[in-house]
Amino acid sequence: MVAQSVAQILADHVRLSVECIDRMYLNVYVPKLQREKDVAWFFRGHRGHPFASSALMAPMSRRFVAALERYAQAHEIEVVQFRPGERKDEVMAERLKRFDWEKGVVFIGKAQEKAPVFRTIKRYDAPGAGRGSCARRRW
Repeated sequence: MVAQSVAQILADHVRLSVECIDRMYLNVYVPKLQREKDVAWFFRGHRGHPFASSALMAPMSRRFVAALERYAQAHEIEVVQFRPGERKDEVMAERLKRFDWEKGVVFIGKAQEKAPVFRTIKRYDAPGAGRGSCARRRW
Protein backbone atom coordinates (compact mmCIF):
# COMPACT_ATOMS: atom_id res chain seq x y z
CA MET A 1 0.00 0.00 0.00
CA VAL A 2 1.26 3.45 -0.93
CA ALA A 3 1.02 6.18 1.72
CA GLN A 4 -1.23 9.07 0.70
CA SER A 5 -1.72 12.47 2.19
CA VAL A 6 -5.11 13.66 3.39
CA ALA A 7 -5.09 16.24 0.59
CA GLN A 8 -4.61 13.48 -2.02
CA ILE A 9 -7.42 11.37 -0.58
CA LEU A 10 -9.78 14.34 -0.50
CA ALA A 11 -8.85 15.36 -4.04
CA ASP A 12 -9.51 11.83 -5.34
CA HIS A 13 -12.70 11.02 -3.43
CA VAL A 14 -14.54 14.13 -2.26
CA ARG A 15 -16.43 16.50 -4.51
CA LEU A 16 -18.24 19.68 -3.56
CA SER A 17 -21.30 20.48 -5.58
CA VAL A 18 -23.47 23.53 -4.87
CA GLU A 19 -27.00 23.05 -6.16
CA CYS A 20 -28.49 26.36 -5.09
CA ILE A 21 -28.21 29.54 -3.12
CA ASP A 22 -30.97 29.51 -0.52
CA ARG A 23 -30.86 33.24 0.11
CA MET A 24 -28.99 36.25 -1.07
CA TYR A 25 -28.79 39.57 0.77
CA LEU A 26 -28.16 42.89 -0.89
CA ASN A 27 -26.91 45.42 1.61
CA VAL A 28 -26.37 48.82 0.13
CA TYR A 29 -23.10 49.85 1.76
CA VAL A 30 -20.48 51.91 -0.02
CA PRO A 31 -17.32 52.22 2.10
CA LYS A 32 -16.18 55.37 0.28
CA LEU A 33 -19.42 57.16 1.26
CA GLN A 34 -19.18 56.82 5.03
CA ARG A 35 -17.76 60.29 5.71
CA GLU A 36 -19.35 63.68 5.17
CA LYS A 37 -16.67 64.96 2.81
CA ASP A 38 -16.93 61.85 0.62
CA VAL A 39 -20.73 62.21 0.34
CA ALA A 40 -20.25 65.86 -0.63
CA TRP A 41 -17.68 64.83 -3.28
CA PHE A 42 -20.06 62.15 -4.64
CA PHE A 43 -22.81 64.66 -5.35
CA ARG A 44 -20.62 67.55 -6.45
CA GLY A 45 -17.70 65.85 -8.17
CA HIS A 46 -19.15 62.57 -9.41
CA ARG A 47 -22.81 63.48 -10.02
CA GLY A 48 -22.06 67.06 -11.14
CA HIS A 49 -24.47 68.87 -8.82
CA PRO A 50 -23.51 72.42 -7.83
CA PHE A 51 -24.02 71.59 -4.14
CA ALA A 52 -24.27 68.55 -1.89
CA SER A 53 -27.71 67.94 -0.41
CA SER A 54 -29.34 64.96 1.24
CA ALA A 55 -32.40 65.73 -0.92
CA LEU A 56 -30.42 64.34 -3.88
CA MET A 57 -30.34 60.86 -2.29
CA ALA A 58 -34.09 60.21 -2.34
CA PRO A 59 -34.54 60.16 -6.15
CA MET A 60 -31.70 57.65 -6.49
CA SER A 61 -33.23 55.40 -3.83
CA ARG A 62 -36.69 55.66 -5.39
CA ARG A 63 -35.33 54.72 -8.84
CA PHE A 64 -33.58 51.67 -7.37
CA VAL A 65 -36.72 50.48 -5.55
CA ALA A 66 -38.88 51.12 -8.64
CA ALA A 67 -36.49 49.09 -10.85
CA LEU A 68 -36.54 46.23 -8.34
CA GLU A 69 -40.34 46.26 -8.23
CA ARG A 70 -40.58 46.37 -12.06
CA TYR A 71 -38.27 43.34 -12.23
CA ALA A 72 -40.38 41.47 -9.69
CA GLN A 73 -43.58 42.29 -11.57
CA ALA A 74 -42.13 41.33 -14.96
CA HIS A 75 -41.00 37.96 -13.58
CA GLU A 76 -44.07 37.43 -11.37
CA ILE A 77 -42.01 37.37 -8.17
CA GLU A 78 -43.72 38.31 -4.92
CA VAL A 79 -42.27 41.28 -3.03
CA VAL A 80 -42.54 40.90 0.75
CA GLN A 81 -42.14 43.91 3.04
CA PHE A 82 -40.80 42.57 6.34
CA ARG A 83 -42.36 44.00 9.49
CA PRO A 84 -40.15 45.12 12.39
CA GLY A 85 -39.11 42.12 14.49
CA GLU A 86 -40.32 39.60 11.93
CA ARG A 87 -37.97 36.64 11.45
CA LYS A 88 -36.98 36.50 7.81
CA ASP A 89 -36.05 32.80 7.92
CA GLU A 90 -39.54 31.92 9.17
CA VAL A 91 -41.15 33.93 6.37
CA MET A 92 -38.94 32.10 3.87
CA ALA A 93 -39.79 28.67 5.31
CA GLU A 94 -43.53 29.34 5.00
CA ARG A 95 -43.32 30.53 1.42
CA LEU A 96 -40.92 27.75 0.44
CA LYS A 97 -43.55 25.17 1.50
CA ARG A 98 -45.92 26.66 -1.10
CA PHE A 99 -43.29 27.08 -3.83
CA ASP A 100 -44.20 24.70 -6.68
CA TRP A 101 -41.25 25.24 -9.00
CA GLU A 102 -38.11 23.09 -9.18
CA LYS A 103 -35.97 26.22 -9.20
CA GLY A 104 -36.46 29.95 -9.18
CA VAL A 105 -36.86 32.96 -6.93
CA VAL A 106 -39.30 32.36 -4.08
CA PHE A 107 -39.75 36.03 -3.24
CA ILE A 108 -37.93 39.33 -2.89
CA GLY A 109 -37.88 40.58 0.68
CA LYS A 110 -37.54 44.23 1.66
CA ALA A 111 -36.48 45.29 5.13
CA GLN A 112 -35.79 48.75 6.46
CA GLU A 113 -32.76 48.49 8.69
CA LYS A 114 -31.77 51.30 11.00
CA ALA A 115 -28.55 52.91 9.88
CA PRO A 116 -26.83 56.26 10.21
CA VAL A 117 -27.76 58.59 7.35
CA PHE A 118 -26.62 61.97 6.10
CA ARG A 119 -28.73 65.10 6.18
CA THR A 120 -28.07 68.60 4.93
CA ILE A 121 -27.27 71.28 7.50
CA LYS A 122 -26.41 74.92 7.03
CA ARG A 123 -22.92 75.98 8.09
CA TYR A 124 -21.64 79.51 8.29
CA ASP A 125 -18.15 80.54 7.19
CA ALA A 126 -18.77 84.16 8.09
CA PRO A 127 -21.76 86.10 9.42
CA GLY A 128 -24.55 85.79 6.85
CA ALA A 129 -22.47 83.54 4.53
CA GLY A 130 -24.27 80.23 4.81
CA ARG A 131 -23.42 77.13 2.82
CA GLY A 132 -24.90 73.64 2.71
CA SER A 133 -23.01 70.73 4.16
CA CYS A 134 -23.73 67.05 4.75
CA ALA A 135 -23.63 65.73 8.30
CA ARG A 136 -24.22 62.23 9.63
CA ARG A 137 -27.39 61.64 11.64
CA ARG A 138 -27.63 58.64 13.95
CA TRP A 139 -30.88 56.77 14.54
